[in-house]
Amino acid sequence: MSKIVIVYHSGYGHTKKVAEAVAEGSGGTLLAIDAEGNLPEGGWEQLAAATTIVFGSPTYMGSVSWQFKKFADASSKPWFGQVWKDKLAAGFTNSATLNGDKFSTLHYLFTLSQQHGMFWVGTGMLPMNAKRHTRDDLNNLGSSAGLITATPSDASVDEMVPGDIATAKAFGKRVAEASARWA
Repeated sequence: MSKIVIVYHSGYGHTKKVAEAVAEGSGGTLLAIDAEGNLPEGGWEQLAAATTIVFGSPTYMGSVSWQFKKFADASSKPWFGQVWKDKLAAGFTNSATLNGDKFSTLHYLFTLSQQHGMFWVGTGMLPMNAKRHTRDDLNNLGSSAGLITATPSDASVDEMVPGDIATAKAFGKRVAEASARWA
C-alpha cells in the first residue's frame, strides 16, 4: 500500500491551500515546514515511511523559500543513508505572477529528488492553451514538470483561482495513481 506525504512550506497560506488540494486528490498526509524551517516532531520518520514524497514551496525570488531550503539542506542525513532512494517524488509551487520563474523552483525540487535517487512524477496533463480556455480550466498555466499555480499578490487564500485548486486536486490524483502502481 502506498503512503503519500506532502511536505511543504507556506509563507502566506496560499501554498498551504494548494498542498491541501493535492492531499485531497491523493489521499496523502500533510507535513508542514514551520516558519523557522523545521519539521514537527516525527516528521523525518513520516518521510522515511512514505512511498511517495510530494515537495511544495512558494516561489520566492526565483526559487524555494529559505524555510524549504533549510529542510532540503537538513535532508542530507537521509540522503547519506539513502533513505528516500527509489521512492516516488513530485512537486508544486505557487507565486503571484503567471510565470514568476516557477520553473526554477520546480527544477530545484526535481534536483533534490534526483540527489535522493527518487523517481519523479509530472502532471501528466495537457495544457489548456486555446482561445476558448480560461484560468478556471485544468492546467491553464501549462506545466508538465510539476504543478504550478498563481495567486495575485493582493488575493486572499479564499480568492485563489478555482482552476488552480482543481488542477492541484487532479495532480494529487495523478500522484496517487502513480504511487499505487509503484507500490
